[in-house]
Amino acid sequence: MKILVIGGGGREHAIVWALSKCRRVDKLYCSPGNAGIAELASCLDIKADDIKALVDFAKYEWIDYTIVGPEVPLVAGIVDEFNRDGLKIIGPGQQAARLEGSKVFAKDFMKRYGIPSAKYKVFTSYIHAEEYVRIVGTPVVIKADGLAAGKGVIVAWSVDDAIEALKLIMKEKAFGHAGDRVVVEEYIEGQEASFMVFTDGEHVVPMVSAQDYKRALDGDRGPNTGGMGAYTPASVISSSMYQVVMDKVITPVIHALRKEGILYKGILYAGLMIKDYIPYVLEFNCRLGDPEAQAVLMRLETDLLDIMIAIHNQTLDKLDVRWRPGASMTLVVASEGYPGSFKKGLPISGLEKLKASSDLYVFHSGTDYDSNNVVTTSGRVLSVTAAGPTLNAACQMVYDNVKNIHFDGMFYRRDIGASPTNLSASCASL
Repeated sequence: MKILVIGGGGREHAIVWALSKCRRVDKLYCSPGNAGIAELASCLDIKADDIKALVDFAKYEWIDYTIVGPEVPLVAGIVDEFNRDGLKIIGPGQQAARLEGSKVFAKDFMKRYGIPSAKYKVFTSYIHAEEYVRIVGTPVVIKADGLAAGKGVIVAWSVDDAIEALKLIMKEKAFGHAGDRVVVEEYIEGQEASFMVFTDGEHVVPMVSAQDYKRALDGDRGPNTGGMGAYTPASVISSSMYQVVMDKVITPVIHALRKEGILYKGILYAGLMIKDYIPYVLEFNCRLGDPEAQAVLMRLETDLLDIMIAIHNQTLDKLDVRWRPGASMTLVVASEGYPGSFKKGLPISGLEKLKASSDLYVFHSGTDYDSNNVVTTSGRVLSVTAAGPTLNAACQMVYDNVKNIHFDGMFYRRDIGASPTNLSASCASL
């Protein structure tokens, strides 16, 4: 079979890596891909949000299945466009993807169906939003309604912080039209977990739980990022909590969407904050998290393509999805200055010293080739990932091997997997 993966980050490298092991895959394409993905697939010079070009390519090359990695094309309706042309694609349609594309839609949806989430107010007026935060006080969480590349959620510890956040989003339009509406949300403190599932719209197969680290620096200090590392399984998701999440969040969401005439097929991600044994939903994503995908897919034993086909055919209940026992961990290696401004085009050395195996792999998040040298192209550059019988074993393998990698200004956290993180509502995965 010919498979097309859309996207070019660490998540997509993990997807391509998992598909490369599937027995029915004959040819892999990735658009646009990166230097690491290029070792496993043919990379295309097509942007992930160029839906027309992707449709044309899938038709011309007779692609059997397309798998969408990032949120932007999903929210833009790529699944609907592919379906209109009779092309097989895995992911939720545009209506379903509103769960991620609009925080207002997601909050209203959860309120409507009694899914645990923080109390909130929605504003289109800066003046009214400012008046509200002055009345309710802080801490509060300020969220831009639309997609904001992982930067549209701000925790405000003081009224001045909240007003600055509102100005940034609503007046200065730092995130464009994503900030036309804002959600001012109650702050919830607890333990964060990422709970992802495969679903064909009726049946649900949970993945192993994960916990990610959003802050840039050790000890959960510094600014929020797209994620500096993750591990599985999440310590806060016990077997009993697992069932609570399924009963209180995942199953109600799938059923409620069907009640509203929306068939959700693909991957559903619930970013949770566990407090007093209640799983509060911080946000929904309509795709795999990054860097959670790297850690989770490292433990997947069932062919990923078989899962995707079952999702498409709505036969997920007939597939036995198996996971490697033990634990896994992924560590993001980032560029100096991230999540702010950073240099690009820096040569990366030492990658050849890390021998890929079933226990260790380096997923590329932001790389390209320059005169046959691998160079940096983004803030998050690499994800060094390992699996082992215990979390300590996986962590040891990652930290022993990351020492071989070098590029100017690189940094990474040294406490991923060391202890459960206590993260605030600002740390929702994006």
